[in-house]
Amino acid sequence: MTDSQEQAENVLLEVRDVHKAFPGVKALDGVRLTVRAHSVHALMGENGAGKSTLLKCLFGIYAKDSGSIEFLGKEVAFRTAKEALENGISMVHQELNLVKQRSVMDNLWLGRYPSKGWFVDEAKMYRDTKAIFDELDIDIDPRQTVAKLTVSEMQMVEIAKAFSYDAKIVIMDEPTSSLSEKEVAHLFTIIDKLKQRGCGIIYISHKMEEIFKICDEITVLRDGKWIDTVRAADTDMDALVAKMVGRSLTQRFPEKTNTPGKVVLQVRNLTAKNQPSVRGVDFELREGEVLGIGGLVGAKRTDIVETLFGVREQAEGEILLRGKAVHNRTPVEAIKNGFALVTEERRSTGIFAGLDISFNALIANIKQYEKAGLLDSARMRADTQWVIDSMRVKTPDQKTRIGTLSGGNQQKVILGRWLLTQPDILMLDEPTRGIDVGAKFEIYQLIADLAKQGKSVMVISSEMPELLGITDRILVMSAGRVAGVVETARTNQEEILQLSAKYL
Repeated sequence: MTDSQEQAENVLLEVRDVHKAFPGVKALDGVRLTVRAHSVHALMGENGAGKSTLLKCLFGIYAKDSGSIEFLGKEVAFRTAKEALENGISMVHQELNLVKQRSVMDNLWLGRYPSKGWFVDEAKMYRDTKAIFDELDIDIDPRQTVAKLTVSEMQMVEIAKAFSYDAKIVIMDEPTSSLSEKEVAHLFTIIDKLKQRGCGIIYISHKMEEIFKICDEITVLRDGKWIDTVRAADTDMDALVAKMVGRSLTQRFPEKTNTPGKVVLQVRNLTAKNQPSVRGVDFELREGEVLGIGGLVGAKRTDIVETLFGVREQAEGEILLRGKAVHNRTPVEAIKNGFALVTEERRSTGIFAGLDISFNALIANIKQYEKAGLLDSARMRADTQWVIDSMRVKTPDQKTRIGTLSGGNQQKVILGRWLLTQPDILMLDEPTRGIDVGAKFEIYQLIADLAKQGKSVMVISSEMPELLGITDRILVMSAGRVAGVVETARTNQEEILQLSAKYL
């Protein structure tokens, strides 16, 4: 058998000349993709390139306008996600889709409960869930309520759910976005098990190191068009980025031109009420400074900004803004006091998915548009357009539902929303999660520009190169406590990791 014949026999999925348009937008324009058994195929491109639209067409969420999709040698056109799952295609979504009020095992078998007569067979459901978790080495109680899990644990449940369908094609959309380095290594072990089973994995990630570590082939999309398909071993990061953005990206992070000045924010003995959370946190933030917050998953980095923003109740401590004590008991008070927070979970706490860009851009600043008891629509349109233009949001118009935009474009709208409030303290929790390299640079540049203008910015990030690339100092958390504050220019990954484990 020749190599070409063997490759043809190994083909699980063949996408040819697929087109899909929405009002005002041509999302897919002649896209093609070939996925083989025993392989990981990366699907890459900037936000808005068409990756998610293609996968939704494959998974039965959208109907393609034209083209063909062949799965296991037969042309398919799934009408629902359930149909795709039942035929051997499963998907781990970037945005978690779990029912948080139900147990882990309920979520795993939702819509296909094992039964005993007229009743759900709870014992079998538990055994089957435990067997999958044991095979994947996942240490989560199947009876635990999902709401009590961490984001990374929820992600592992989503992965186990996809595994449970015994699928031939497994789609993974940014599966490591909420995982620690140890959990990422665990996921890669699971992917290797899927490959050994004969699966084809379609893998979306903006983390280049991951792509070159686990992927066999790479397909690049740009502006809804197929650009190239290459073997991972035959290309490099620079060539891949050039294909994705249509130009060479000469630097990963913008030049730092800010000069941190006087202390703007003083936090003393900050302790959240409900434990386990932050306790005894002390730090200062300067005018025109970018302060990073690092640490392992579970270090309670997010708890710091949530306590400052009034999402979590403060038990002890003092917050001084320009020397004056502030008490942010609610987010509304925090906004009035000049604080802004871009949350980590875009879908659940960041956007109003069913409403338009204008509403999402203006909602935090809505009282500023009141004029004689009415809303100033002209000013609202102007500010919405400012967000679209300054953040470079790809959208047909202001009235487009934000839920139809790519994750990166949603994030840009959220950033613009908070900038309209003209905050003194801008807190960003994983601001580039699920965002492509080109858009990441734009957000890094925005952060650098804000710092240069004298704004004080706090950035939580799980990506070590990001922390080292854009910050002036890094506050390292370990088990809810400050393990140390280091000067970015004088530290390295090893020191930060050592501090991260200080109180474990």
